[in-house]
Amino acid sequence: MKLYIGNLSYRMTNDELNKTFSAYGDVLSTHIVLDRETQRSKGFAFVEFSDKQAAESAMQSLNGKELAGRTIVVNEARPKPARQRRAG
Repeated sequence: MKLYIGNLSYRMTNDELNKTFSAYGDVLSTHIVLDRETQRSKGFAFVEFSDKQAAESAMQSLNGKELAGRTIVVNEARPKPARQRRAG
């Protein structure tokens, strides 16, 4: 199960994110989304768990909590919408 993590500190690292969420279960991956041009964090990330119960526990425990000075939002990640092809 994949979680969306919003309102992250721009200084947060994948290792710090992994350490925080690993307290709730086996984390398969963490991915902080970066701006393509500047390579700086966009302030959100995705964390994937191997176990749905662990992901739900992390979501319930961490949503609305402070992490690195910011109140984070934790939700189940939604599938990426299909992109429209440009005519031309």
